[in-house]
Amino acid sequence: MPTTVLDTDLLDRLSRKIDVDKVLRGLDAMPEEHLARLLAATDGPAEPKEPREPDPDFYGLFDRQLSDEQQRVRRVVRRFMVETVEPVANGYWERGEMPFELVQPLAAMLREALGETPAERYCTDPFVAGLVSLEIPRVDPSLGTFLGVHWGLCLVSIHLFGSDAQKARWLGPLERFEKIGSWALTEPAHGSDAAAGLETTATRTGDTWTITGAKKWSGNATFADVTVIWAKDTADGEVKGFLVEKETPGFEVTKLEGKIAKRAVQNVDIRLDGVEVPESSRLPGVRSFRDVAGQLATARAGVAWEAVGMAMGIYEHTHRYCTRRVQFGKPIAGFQLVQESLVRMLGNVVAVQAVVLGLGHAYDEPHRLHERASLAKVFCVDKMRETAQIGRGLLGGNGILLEHHVARLFADAEAVYSYEGSREMNALIVGRAITGLSAFV
Repeated sequence: MPTTVLDTDLLDRLSRKIDVDKVLRGLDAMPEEHLARLLAATDGPAEPKEPREPDPDFYGLFDRQLSDEQQRVRRVVRRFMVETVEPVANGYWERGEMPFELVQPLAAMLREALGETPAERYCTDPFVAGLVSLEIPRVDPSLGTFLGVHWGLCLVSIHLFGSDAQKARWLGPLERFEKIGSWALTEPAHGSDAAAGLETTATRTGDTWTITGAKKWSGNATFADVTVIWAKDTADGEVKGFLVEKETPGFEVTKLEGKIAKRAVQNVDIRLDGVEVPESSRLPGVRSFRDVAGQLATARAGVAWEAVGMAMGIYEHTHRYCTRRVQFGKPIAGFQLVQESLVRMLGNVVAVQAVVLGLGHAYDEPHRLHERASLAKVFCVDKMRETAQIGRGLLGGNGILLEHHVARLFADAEAVYSYEGSREMNALIVGRAITGLSAFV
């Protein structure tokens, strides 16, 4: 047995608290093998373990339900977001700037992920579009909104409602990001009641439409080449869509300042002061607001996917922080209250994953997509917001610093909570669907 050198100072301190002689007599009577185990246990702390990496797909839902091709799409998008976007996302967010140098790399990544006609696949394969809408905001919700407005709203509007000539002119350049699109429905005084309350009007005289009014929040519009403007026809009172190009006389765009969420997104105020566009700029496939509502249902489903990606990202960043942040001599992930909070976060993540995967298999019933997308939006955003709150709390004071990413996602959660229909409006859509009774005003 190795010789152990006793620390006399330690023995002196111990003697003031315990009967050292009694302890030594007990050690002397201890069988040699027991004493060896005791000494081995006091040789010093064990070698520190490598922190365990977070696994937000705790039930393997994506592994089980996604095809090999869908998994490939996710890997391509995730690699680009982690390697290219994450290192610069905080800087652009803090400065409130659009990362223009990422636009063409983003376009190249989408071609790699979705094929040589990526926008066509994005428009026609909602499940794959959902996976893209999950993986991009998992790292940077601002870039997710850029793509959601550019393709998910502007390009899809032209794809669904445009004339052959409009499609020939715009779809290719928008798909290749040679031209950038925006989309404008919400007004300064009208959001939830846009279906009936639009004040922006369009009046036809011959083959010319004159559009007058104001819009608010439209993403990308400060630099977009074309913006889809929704306005009420003064002749029949129905909502119609128009393609308004930048630098059209009377079309004035001002960036919104003072945002605390999705700061890299260029949201705007738009004034339309007698803007004139030809009949060839009207989207002929739109007959009423009902057509717009159908498109919004698909966009709302995309927001549910976005919320899931954000919840996963928040959980991953928080988990990594807690397994590496040492307090009181050990990683804070080793404390009971921290583990309980991480488990609550993971439970939320798994729950919202199940919801969007269920939604993703329900696109073949478009007549029910409206209420199903609304339920997914309500539930997923609620749970994502709660997850962000827990994660921000676990980081303590560091939870308000961008360097750990959670602060940015925590702030962005507030934007996602509010758009594509408030929580209350989406809840009423689902309530009407399940009861047959409308509780709208």
